[in-house]
Amino acid sequence: MSVVALARDLGSTRHSVLHVLGDHLQVVWGALVAFVVVMLLTPAVGGMARLLGAVDTPGGRRLNVRPVPRLGGLALFLGIFVPSLAFLPLGRETRGLLLGAAVAVTVGAIDDFRGLRWWEKLSGQLLAAAVPTWFGIWVDRFTFPFVGIHTVPAWLGVPLTILWIVAIMNMVNFLDGLDGLAAGVAAIAGLTFAVIALSLAKPDAAIMSAIVFGACVGFLRHNFYPARIFMGDSGALLLGFVLAALSVQGLLKTAATVALFFPLLVLAVPIVDTTFVVARRLRHGQKVFEGDQAHLHHRFLRRGFSQPRAAVTIWLWCGSLAAAALATRFIPFRAHGVWHTWPTVAAAAIALVAVGFSIYVVYVLEIVKVANPYHRRRDEHLRKSA
Repeated sequence: MSVVALARDLGSTRHSVLHVLGDHLQVVWGALVAFVVVMLLTPAVGGMARLLGAVDTPGGRRLNVRPVPRLGGLALFLGIFVPSLAFLPLGRETRGLLLGAAVAVTVGAIDDFRGLRWWEKLSGQLLAAAVPTWFGIWVDRFTFPFVGIHTVPAWLGVPLTILWIVAIMNMVNFLDGLDGLAAGVAAIAGLTFAVIALSLAKPDAAIMSAIVFGACVGFLRHNFYPARIFMGDSGALLLGFVLAALSVQGLLKTAATVALFFPLLVLAVPIVDTTFVVARRLRHGQKVFEGDQAHLHHRFLRRGFSQPRAAVTIWLWCGSLAAAALATRFIPFRAHGVWHTWPTVAAAAIALVAVGFSIYVVYVLEIVKVANPYHRRRDEHLRKSA
């Protein structure tokens, strides 16, 4: 394929996205309203959390050096709920998503306020995840590369959907350990899902994804280092629930061949973090739901990164993976069974950036023990100074 043909195909895809966006400006307005609502309401929610005593005090695994209110998820919920009512048709799936989100934020808020045992929290998460399946949001088909579309029966698709939603809820919750980290990753995921959903002509999913993006950016105004409020479990479970449900509603249930891999790429950072932590806890005989400082962001801090630098580094990593997902969607590197040279080179270059960033993270954090001269010199210096 020539460069001119590549540009033509890319232009056609971009035109398609812009055409759908032009017909559904609610995507833009929803994001703006969510941004304003969250930015304005978050200080009031923080004040209410202080009055209720829902405050994280310094000590233990916590990184804050002064008391910080939790319950930021309530502001995020209002920032998602209000524009959803304003800009989304209240069809069956939308009602199911909003109701499930309400259950998720309620479970998280109770945990923020008085604490829940692990099985109580898990039961609430299962209930929240089951709600959208009652309203038709479940994986009823997969499109596998080289195989085609396969219908999934309800007895299998519904449990898989519940498992996926609960998993992502916990993964986002585990990731929420640095000021602004989870909100930033969720914002990147929301924006990426919105663009992909537009390209798949899924306007409702695009509007909700854009609303999540706007809400998270508005929350970052108060949550980035030094945070004046934490989203708490109420926010982490809410964002995890909405992103997981959107990935089913707007991405998985399509005929696009690579749709199966979009959520895995965009949400790869929380997936990798949780997989690494759970595997470590199992290997050392620790309780899976018992917190520790083995998460990727803790390892960045132990390598000398500041909180803002660690958060931004993980954002960039997430952004590189999101760019790879977008490249997979928008660059026509293979059409009608034929591989095209320049599109393949372009897609491969973007993929190499994502892979390179991932290798950098593995190297810096010593996730896989390799001969790292920097860390060897550091360890020798520490031994001599001791």
